[in-house]
Amino acid sequence: MQSFMEEKFTPLASKFAANKYLVAVRDGMILTLPLIMIGSVFMVIASLPFPGWEEWLGSTGISDILWKGTGSSFDLMGLVAAFGITYTFVKENKQDGVAAGIISVSAFVTATPFMSSEAGNGILTRYTGSGGILLAIVIGLSTGVIYSWFIDRDYQIKMPEGVPPAISRSFSALLPGLFVITGWLIIYGVLEKLGIGNIHDIVGIVLGGPLSLLSDNLIGTLIVTLIHGLFWFMGIHGGNTVHAVMRPLWMANSGENLAAFQAGEEVPHIVTQQFIEYFVHIGGGGATLGLVIIIAILARLKNTSAVTKTMAPVTLVPGIFNINEPVLFGIPIVLNFKMLIPFIIVPMINATITYLTMAIGIVPKTIGIDVGWTMPAIINGFLATDNSIRAAILQIILIVIDGAIYYVFYREIEKDYKALELTGAEA
Repeated sequence: MQSFMEEKFTPLASKFAANKYLVAVRDGMILTLPLIMIGSVFMVIASLPFPGWEEWLGSTGISDILWKGTGSSFDLMGLVAAFGITYTFVKENKQDGVAAGIISVSAFVTATPFMSSEAGNGILTRYTGSGGILLAIVIGLSTGVIYSWFIDRDYQIKMPEGVPPAISRSFSALLPGLFVITGWLIIYGVLEKLGIGNIHDIVGIVLGGPLSLLSDNLIGTLIVTLIHGLFWFMGIHGGNTVHAVMRPLWMANSGENLAAFQAGEEVPHIVTQQFIEYFVHIGGGGATLGLVIIIAILARLKNTSAVTKTMAPVTLVPGIFNINEPVLFGIPIVLNFKMLIPFIIVPMINATITYLTMAIGIVPKTIGIDVGWTMPAIINGFLATDNSIRAAILQIILIVIDGAIYYVFYREIEKDYKALELTGAEA
């Protein structure tokens, strides 16, 4: 098995991780995170669990202002993603990412239907926010490819020497920009005349349909979690590879949950970005918070190995904030087949328990609040589920279960440490 993993799986996973299209989507989507976190701050303030708090905010009009701040952040996810994906792709080719990103935003708006009223034209925020993420990926990547194709072949308007670089770059973007925006304008016009619908809905059906088989149910979540664990086990960042593909859909689910919560409706999705980060991978990839707690407990025993005593402070403090590279490469877990089983199974158990408890209604679903991946467990679960104590208790239970499973396997690692120390002492 080790030979197969090293000779077959690792090269394939490495190519997947280095794919420039995947990297563009991953890094482009990361640009939306500050907006999501800022919007979540306003949302948390508007939903603090103090008696009479929400009523007071509503009576003073502050509530509407806070929710405006949330909407003004979350409802730009699609636009920012369209810019970020193109920017990242073109920048990797050593070209003008800003100009290409602006073209991508214009193409996104061109492809999006307007709503007309007496006040003028407008765009529904469900298209510019999480609902527009899939189209943002399509437009972001296609714009990046077309822009790079034009520039690589020198199909651009060149200005004479002496013209300021900013102006020169603007003219260089004219031809690829004209081609991209005209192309999406034609697509919009054809769909409009045929009465088929808008490109957002079509992309949602074509791309969202198949991927939703993995993004919004327990079986699909377990498959993604398994692949994520295998990538990390081979030393390849699972979050930057596997999750880069699924994150747009999970974020879209978070956005729909937020919209439903604001409207006072039932939250529709169980599997969201917060479900994955706060309940499945508690402590980072492989849900290693339980493991680092076990290491910290063992380190206080007299007969514990020196390695475990040394590892305890190095792994516990970062682990509390969901940074688990010290434990992944320190024990190590990466390429250590004695730790493969718990590393794969633990997050899958977390996913199963959390999914079932949310499906039954024991624990409320996440409502779209993102408090950042470094927020410690228990706190993040509490905030992400509209201040639910039951969610925090669920996280505590999961950490205990995770720690118990990891302990069974870590005992063997501890025996190896002691044997090595005994051999060194005898030598």
